[in-house]
Amino acid sequence: MSVSQEEDLLLERQLCFALSVASRSVIGAYRPVLEELNLTHPQYLVMLALWEKSPRTVRELGEALAMEPATLSPMLKRLEANGMLTRQRVAGNERALAVELTPAGRELRQKALSVPGTMMAKLGLTREQVEDLNATMAQVIAATQRA
Repeated sequence: MSVSQEEDLLLERQLCFALSVASRSVIGAYRPVLEELNLTHPQYLVMLALWEKSPRTVRELGEALAMEPATLSPMLKRLEANGMLTRQRVAGNERALAVELTPAGRELRQKALSVPGTMMAKLGLTREQVEDLNATMAQVIAATQRA
């Protein structure tokens, strides 16, 4: 069965709509889980990046998270105020700001280990389904960057 051009404009056929609703819904499902860690979803993403590698410059974090430094700065300040990380100028490069986990920030990783499993159970997804979704989203992201 072929789809007519008229049907192309149905809301339910729009990739942008499906992605937008899915994004809001998934982030909303994360909210109560992350509240137990005293993190917002964007802060959780920052912490994930730092758990992979710390210290990192603000520029490196921005690249890893696909965020502008102006978007990151308020989150980093809040995480620093909460004792999760420190921000210091890089020796020899006064323009670069290094972000490093504190002991409390490193310890929070242990509590966060339960988040992926909790979310898979909450959403009724297997690890394989999550991996498949991530691979598909990576393809979409790559396609938008090429466009």
